[in-house]
Amino acid sequence: MLKPRLHELCICRPILQDALIGKFLCFLENPENTSHAYDFTAGLIEKAELLGLSGNILRSYFLHVLAHVENTFACTVEQSSGNVGNSLRRAFVRDMEILADVFHEPPSAMLPCDLLDDYEPTKRCTSEASSFLHERIASAASAEEVSDAFLDFYRRYGCGEISSCKAFSWNDKEHKLQGVEHFEALPLADVIGYDRQKKQLTDNTEAFLEGRPANNVLLIGARGTGKSSSVKALAHEYYGRGLRLVQLTKSQLGELPRILAALRRFPSKRFILFLDDLSFEAFETEYKYLKSAIEGGVEARPQNVLIYATSNRRHLIKESWRDRDQAQDELYRQDSVNETVSLSDRFGLIITFLAPDQEQYHAIISHYLEKEGIRLAPEELRVLAHRWELEHSGRSGRTAQQFVVHYLGQMRK
Repeated sequence: MLKPRLHELCICRPILQDALIGKFLCFLENPENTSHAYDFTAGLIEKAELLGLSGNILRSYFLHVLAHVENTFACTVEQSSGNVGNSLRRAFVRDMEILADVFHEPPSAMLPCDLLDDYEPTKRCTSEASSFLHERIASAASAEEVSDAFLDFYRRYGCGEISSCKAFSWNDKEHKLQGVEHFEALPLADVIGYDRQKKQLTDNTEAFLEGRPANNVLLIGARGTGKSSSVKALAHEYYGRGLRLVQLTKSQLGELPRILAALRRFPSKRFILFLDDLSFEAFETEYKYLKSAIEGGVEARPQNVLIYATSNRRHLIKESWRDRDQAQDELYRQDSVNETVSLSDRFGLIITFLAPDQEQYHAIISHYLEKEGIRLAPEELRVLAHRWELEHSGRSGRTAQQFVVHYLGQMRK
């Protein structure tokens, strides 16, 4: 029976703190006690069902832990833009030699049962990052090739939550990033119409990913036109190129210095700070934090961070007619007016989404119905869509999607 020398791990030693791998280590140190083996087997099957691990789930679980538990090699790859020294590389290759049996042998060669050799979970994991790592390890013929696979993985996806999540929120209590486990984003192709706006958005984002100059972006326009969906789609589109979305609320703007400091820890990744449906009343002063973060603060915004915001208003700070009244009390009236427009002006790229015309509105409905295998005759579509539009809040991508949901739910009875 094979017996990997896990206690000799050096760079990857943090994985031994994992409770389940600790049970595996107990068995390896005392193989006569089969109770340890079945205790580990039961725990691994539980993890396989929870995480969607398949095939050789001993290897799958070790890969999962190596992708999520930080080690010196992974952190160095992140902090040095993908480069590691020869000595660190040799130490990591040595660890991969120690783990060779785990990666390339069936679990039954180490454990007294074959339940883990070719496991089929109830629901399989299909994440892009996981698939990338599994395919590379499966085809690796040496410890050096395994090391190269991890090097490429850490470069592209990172380690920990940053590798498995496309979007994040900010945890106010613990002051840290928190992965959004169930992040739903439309493919950009499903935002129908607005080709010019989408091109502006993707051109700016690709410049950002490639290290070229790029602007902070304000998306403005009618409600329900796909502004937020377009920004969220970027996280789906460019995840494999290192883009991550961090959604913030207006109340969290005071935390921006702390958030930017956290994002500096990941120089090889690119982050979009996303503020959805943004606007401020005249008495709300949080916008000053945002102005400072965009430009003008003492500490510069990290080069790996841009700010994208959506709003229904061109001027993000509410302005009344009194603000422009020549007879108002404030001595320097123009200064007050300038203050209300200064925030919008700090976004270098402003993209406008107008409400769809009737042809575009019908095209959105047709697109989503056809994805469900339904094609309506033009006249039937015109009558039903027009009726829905009159009963709701006018034409928009949102009302088009709501019509499709209604049609699928009611017309298929």
